[in-house]
Amino acid sequence: MEKKTINLFKKIVKLAAPPKEISVSDWAEENIIITDSSIPGKYSTRSYPYQKEIMNAFNDPKVEKIVCMTSSQIGKNVIVNNIIGYLIDVDPCPILFIEPTEDLAKDYSKRRIAPLIRETKCLAEKVSEEKSRDSNNTILTKIFPGGMLTLVGANVPRKLASKPIRVVIADEVDGFESSSGDEGDPIDLAEKRTTNYWNRKFLFVSTPLYEETSRIYKEYLQGTQEVWKKECPHCGEFVYINLDGMEYQHTVDKFGNHFIKNVTFMCPACLEKFDEFTWKSTKGQWIANNPNAEKTRSFHLNVFVAPLVRWEDIIAEYEKSKNNSDKLKVFVNTRLGLPYKEKGEIENEDELLSRREVYEADLPDGVLILTAGVDVQDDRLEYEIVGWGKEEQSWGIEYGVIMGSPEQSKTWNDLYDKLDTVFKFKNGVGLKVACTCVDSGGHYTTEVYQFCKKHENRRIFAVKGQGGPGIPLIHRLYRSKKENAAVFILGVDSGKSSIMSRLKVKKPEDGEGYCHFPSDETKGYTRTYFKGLISEKLVVKRTKKGVQMVWEKINSSGRNEPLDVRNYAQAALYILKPNFDVLEKRLKSIKISEEAEQKAQPKTLPRRRGVVKRGIQI
Repeated sequence: MEKKTINLFKKIVKLAAPPKEISVSDWAEENIIITDSSIPGKYSTRSYPYQKEIMNAFNDPKVEKIVCMTSSQIGKNVIVNNIIGYLIDVDPCPILFIEPTEDLAKDYSKRRIAPLIRETKCLAEKVSEEKSRDSNNTILTKIFPGGMLTLVGANVPRKLASKPIRVVIADEVDGFESSSGDEGDPIDLAEKRTTNYWNRKFLFVSTPLYEETSRIYKEYLQGTQEVWKKECPHCGEFVYINLDGMEYQHTVDKFGNHFIKNVTFMCPACLEKFDEFTWKSTKGQWIANNPNAEKTRSFHLNVFVAPLVRWEDIIAEYEKSKNNSDKLKVFVNTRLGLPYKEKGEIENEDELLSRREVYEADLPDGVLILTAGVDVQDDRLEYEIVGWGKEEQSWGIEYGVIMGSPEQSKTWNDLYDKLDTVFKFKNGVGLKVACTCVDSGGHYTTEVYQFCKKHENRRIFAVKGQGGPGIPLIHRLYRSKKENAAVFILGVDSGKSSIMSRLKVKKPEDGEGYCHFPSDETKGYTRTYFKGLISEKLVVKRTKKGVQMVWEKINSSGRNEPLDVRNYAQAALYILKPNFDVLEKRLKSIKISEEAEQKAQPKTLPRRRGVVKRGIQI
């Protein structure tokens, strides 16, 4: 009995004692073993020196909030886990860990927290093994002497507003909904749970998304705005390694693979250039842009300082994505660790009207394949035929309207005749439309399915649009029950972003995706067309899924069919996934054979009349 009493008092004294005088980084180096890494072993800040100051900010009594706005692959999870481990072992208290959803919270617990506890001796002694009958350790709750770790989803309001909490750790906050159910902002709900603690702490970490709606970017701007900079080997100035100062040789092979070599970064202070390994071997330091911020230290990191990620790979990814707005956004967020800001909108149609050019034939040189998009209205079909070439340059070939109800077979027959037309180059060689997407989301779904099923061998497919961010243009494929017609679900928002990105390329030499339009207004490219093409813009809007960027009409009464139809024609291209090099060789061989045939004809014979060159159908 006496021994039990002594042990009890020992535990009480241990729990009542102040935290040991040890920093988070020193504790981690003493206790943490890294196993899920290409370089396993005892944790050391020498490998990731930028992590040390972030973790140790947690020990500063003057700092209440730590904000990390970072790219991927810089060790965010290591920072978070080391702080959690430190709290369990050294400074136990109630901890709330928030992920965007409860499923993600469970996944983090299984993949990150469970191994941390299991493989760290001092933690394994304090947190029991996970057993279904042991309420002290479940997937979402870890109880230890002096405290408890609770993992929740930001979408579950009842779990965000219950017991008092001293430390709140919010992971990927840009993925949080704007409101947790009907209870309000999840961050606000969590912060209210900390009001009983004078020594409360917040840790917010995230890869940013859109600049206009980014939580982590807003928090970052309210803090010290610290950037990890490297010492120049030549002048000693501490500089921010980023994409702007990169110089490299870039080549693309015939398969579209990007190859990067001889990468250097130029110091903006002395203009000297050094390679990746020279820069990574120099001293690093956190430099604050807003050093007078109170209570909040905010940090920004990009992937260029990650020790295990090669610059060649980063820049190759940039070259692949720079002319595609969806891919570029991912690159800016996950590689540069910055919020994405949409390019300025095209102010009016005059800019596009002035860009029109004279075509010497139906098909200008450069066109390698034709696709079409069709919008179905109650009294007409609107269509556009678009030519595509290398680097996904596009040529508007014809925009038109077929008047007539979609209930009438003649309307569909007229559309098929148009899609079966041979459009010719100057030398007489022609192309037919290789793939067509027809909108089936209106009042005539059955008629669209019947038409598309009948001509599926001509790659004429029904499509349905699905709005919302993050949905790829070609989302999924299914078949209608009755007609067995192939139906593609399109992420129309993604497609619209791509079109707007293409329209903002000012000149063909400025980058991939330049859009050409004919000056001949009989082809349909009038002021009305261009007004419809730029009839929508991205706006910030609160939705049930949170604050998002959504596409809305600039003028509620304006027509947006040209934008929709171009989107469908673009989707047809992505359904085909053509190899432009192969198409170019095939077209050249046909042109050569046509020229040879003409030269072989006897000069004394009159020129043949009424012969139509055959269209090439891909």
